[in-house]
Amino acid sequence: MTPLISSPAGRRPASQSDYDKFPMLAVPNTADACTVGWEAIAERLRRQIASRDSRRAVLAVECYPGVDEEDVLSQLQRRLAPILTLKTAEALLPPSRIDELAAPFLGGDDPVFGFLSGLVLPQFFDLEKVAHLRSRIAGLERGLVLVVGVGARLITEGDILVYADLARWEAQNRFRRHETGNLGAENRQLPANLLYKRAFFVDWRAADRWKRPLIAQWDFVLDTNNPAEPKLAEGEAVRRGLRLAVTRPFRVVPFFDPAPWGGQWMKEVCDLDRSAPNYGWCFDCVPEENSLLLGFGDVRFEIPSLDLVFAQPHALLGEEVHARFGDEFPIRFDLLDTMGGGNLSLQVHPLTEYIQHHFGMHYTQDESYYMLDAGPGATVYLGLRDGANAAAMAADLERAQSGGPAFAPSRYANQWPAKKHDHFLIPAGTIHCSGANSVVLEVSATPYIFTFKLWDWGRLGLDGKPRPIHLAHGLANLQWDRTTRWVKQNLINCVTQVGAGDGWREEQTGLHEREFIATRRHWFTKPVPHHTQGGVNVLNLIEGDEALITSPEEAFEPFVLHYAETVIVPASVGSYVIQPTGASRRRRCATIKALVRRQARPQPGPARAHARETGRQPAGVSLA
Repeated sequence: MTPLISSPAGRRPASQSDYDKFPMLAVPNTADACTVGWEAIAERLRRQIASRDSRRAVLAVECYPGVDEEDVLSQLQRRLAPILTLKTAEALLPPSRIDELAAPFLGGDDPVFGFLSGLVLPQFFDLEKVAHLRSRIAGLERGLVLVVGVGARLITEGDILVYADLARWEAQNRFRRHETGNLGAENRQLPANLLYKRAFFVDWRAADRWKRPLIAQWDFVLDTNNPAEPKLAEGEAVRRGLRLAVTRPFRVVPFFDPAPWGGQWMKEVCDLDRSAPNYGWCFDCVPEENSLLLGFGDVRFEIPSLDLVFAQPHALLGEEVHARFGDEFPIRFDLLDTMGGGNLSLQVHPLTEYIQHHFGMHYTQDESYYMLDAGPGATVYLGLRDGANAAAMAADLERAQSGGPAFAPSRYANQWPAKKHDHFLIPAGTIHCSGANSVVLEVSATPYIFTFKLWDWGRLGLDGKPRPIHLAHGLANLQWDRTTRWVKQNLINCVTQVGAGDGWREEQTGLHEREFIATRRHWFTKPVPHHTQGGVNVLNLIEGDEALITSPEEAFEPFVLHYAETVIVPASVGSYVIQPTGASRRRRCATIKALVRRQARPQPGPARAHARETGRQPAGVSLA
């Protein structure tokens, strides 16, 4: 019997996985910058309060939505004994008014999609109530005033600013446990998907607009991800960690989730809970929702990796990428595990103008499937068959969705055999679906919730209910001319060698010319030179146990990358080298690298300038 988990020659057994689930960036000389537990936190804040030459001190604890404000307030109130305690929630608009404010952005009864809100945090507050709270603070001449909640900085400038932060993955888990609702709403009893939708389209957008300018002003940051172990770090230590991150390769904290189609591969390779039914997702580079771990001495301090994007966008992304996307991270890497599982849903992503007009995103989810592993019979559905009848397909999908006969994808969509290291390109508007018995490294643009399911094989979601199907959206975006011959020529293994050197070869593997992401695969047995060329790079070790990333100028400490791990190399790094290390020295290794394709611009003369324009380079030179 063929095992579900393939073990290429030279790879360690899966039971000896080195996959790092908690990568941390150690920040030098910060052992005293962080305290753990409410007693130590209160003592640190007391010292800060006492250092002020003033009879009155105002401590503002600004909170990200989802933080347990009541717990933070009670823990600090009990230990600091303020003369006045204020909750920002007291100044919010009534929940019914906030519901009205959010409603235009929630897409009616649609369980998934809305429209990105342009709301700003002050719009959630009653200005008369804000003025009243401000007057209560102004009326005090001595003692400690404690202000806690989302919008604390709206109530008071404060003398000491603490930012209570929360990772979005933890916020999602709190939605699932019904521990929290949406900003200003009384709705924690709603299904988790609706809480997430409102947070995605409304709450987080307003909170992020409020957070950005505050990062430079943080006196302290409060890590609230584990209520049993709160951590308080000095704001300058956190900012120092963010400045450090953009000078070297780093990883964000991956998170894993089951799926109706989930498989068993990641349990072994990523060393996950073997008793879990399956794992379908590994989000290994989605900075909008991943976390960043900063090491302050022996303490592991967790903040949203978005804080890094907001605080250091130029050094992280590079000037050209920042000019196009602002402080958004445009590249996403994740793993989809169907090894021993089932097919993904048959789906399509929106065209650029569609996502702009209907959902408020300014770019769409172009993507690709890189086959990190594939078992017997693995396939990928991609593109329509020659001669597929659009009207007949739409009618069959409608009947299937209405409880009629099951939809037969092979009547209309191509089903291609898939093997390890194949690369399937999926520009928006292309029908696609990964089949069972494979592990996909999904390389894509970042708007990751905008998937229109056309058919989900008649199965139920993990909640026991049918997963949402969006036929109208999907059919409106399907590109009917992307049929068999075009797909074969344009979307499957479009591999071209573009460089080579001693012990390495560089290939261009995509993406399609409609997609702004370019991918480069390097096969190597010896050190291979890389350069960010002024733009952020994202890489995954797709072959080999581990590789070492070093700086030719020794600008950063050597970084070890293990099999299937994703690493971000900031634009400011410039030159770096990747080489086999450990057991990988005995066999060929490979990485896949994604970058934002450079805008074409005339450049004078030599071969290097020409290479940057054409994507081809002289042998021995790596420009990607």
